Amino acid sequence: MKTIDEMLNLALLTTDEHQQITSWIAQADSPGDILKMPPLLWRAVERASAVMGIDEDLLRPPALDADDMVCR
Repeated sequence: MKTIDEMLNLALLTTDEHQQITSWIAQADSPGDILKMPPLLWRAVERASAVMGIDEDLLRPPALDADDMVCR
C-alpha cells in the first residue's frame, strides 16, 4: 500500500485510480485475487511503476560489495 500511496503523492495515479486500486487490494483474500484487478487499473499501476523505476530496482542484482552493509 505504501507504494500505491507514493504513486498518488507523485501524481502518477489519479485520486480515483488510487481509491479503486486500494479498495481492490483491501478486498483481496490472496495475491491471486489481486492479480484479477481490472486491466485499466493494472495499466495505471504499470505506468506509474515504470516512471518510478520499480522494475529496474527489482531486477538489479544485490550489491555484494557494500562493505559493512552485508549481514553476518
